[in-house]
Amino acid sequence: MIHPFRGLTAILYKEFLVVLRDPLTLFFMLFPPIIEMIAFGYALDNDVKHMATVVLDQDQTVESRQLVEHFANTQTFRVTGTVHTPDELSAALRRGEAHVGIQIPQDFTRNLHAGRTAHVQLLINGSSSTIAGSALNTAVAVSLRESVSTLMAGAGRAELPVEVRPQILYNPAMRSPNFFVPGVIGVVLQIATTFATAMALVRERERGTLEQLLVSPLSRWGLMLGKLIPYLVIGSAMALGLYTIMWGVFDVPIVGSRLALAAATELYIFCLLSLGLLLSTRAQNQMQALQMSMIFIMPSVFFSGFIFPRETMPAVFWWVGACLPTTYFIELARAIILRGASLSEFGNHLVVLAAMGLGLFGLCVARFRQKMG
Repeated sequence: MIHPFRGLTAILYKEFLVVLRDPLTLFFMLFPPIIEMIAFGYALDNDVKHMATVVLDQDQTVESRQLVEHFANTQTFRVTGTVHTPDELSAALRRGEAHVGIQIPQDFTRNLHAGRTAHVQLLINGSSSTIAGSALNTAVAVSLRESVSTLMAGAGRAELPVEVRPQILYNPAMRSPNFFVPGVIGVVLQIATTFATAMALVRERERGTLEQLLVSPLSRWGLMLGKLIPYLVIGSAMALGLYTIMWGVFDVPIVGSRLALAAATELYIFCLLSLGLLLSTRAQNQMQALQMSMIFIMPSVFFSGFIFPRETMPAVFWWVGACLPTTYFIELARAIILRGASLSEFGNHLVVLAAMGLGLFGLCVARFRQKMG
């Protein structure tokens, strides 16, 4: 009876030697992910602060200046200049010199003291929806606070009649890195590991050694595992480095079990490596392998919940995300890192990752069996 893993030790030894003797491969597996991790971690930030703001104060009173100070004190707006006409205000926004324009009319203070509604015009550059949304929400909050303060002073009240006391769980400071960085790890791991194993069999084919493997006394299971395990070790070391950067550079603590996070990460890496191996069984050269790997990058970024919530997506894109291993890993990572969830609470995600990994690995073996045939 032929052992199903015959030749595993030999191919493992060979593949480790190939990887360790190829500093370029090691460099592109380890160095770019670290740079991408740091760059994406700092660049992806929904906390919009200090938006350039120009002011057209046609009232020029103490009350109008106090209102501008209240806008600036929110840290969302940063007054970068003043203008004297509405045309100058519009021109500053059009040229991109400011994202927000505040226009206070001449009758602002007079209407305020007379008990009438004092209007303030807020012009927002809507070409960036994130900036526009943050500016609009903050401006509404400032307006509401000013209105409530005026009404309470007029009614002689010292306390609000109704007060809501919200409590934000798991990320009280609402830091964007706490949300984005675990997702960045999932995307970076996919880029590095899928590319690496997608080149594995292609490299053998281009060097002319694939035919030798086909006629050698190797089992297809042993060959596929021998190709995969070295990259699994390197991928695990890479993940450890990325988690260290997450904790040390971005100050994102791991609230949950590190063992649970390690188990989820190993399953995810195995799934990605199996996907890369499957691509390498179909690609004829390294360029094809690279192009096939790139097909999965953009859907994993946009449909996995990494940036946009999946609940708001059309059904077809929701199902696309449901077919991606990155979706389940990002949900697992955020649950364990931020909310301290246990594996039992997300056991279905682990089952899906395991099924995906075994299914993809089985397809690799079946494809290689066809080549042997």
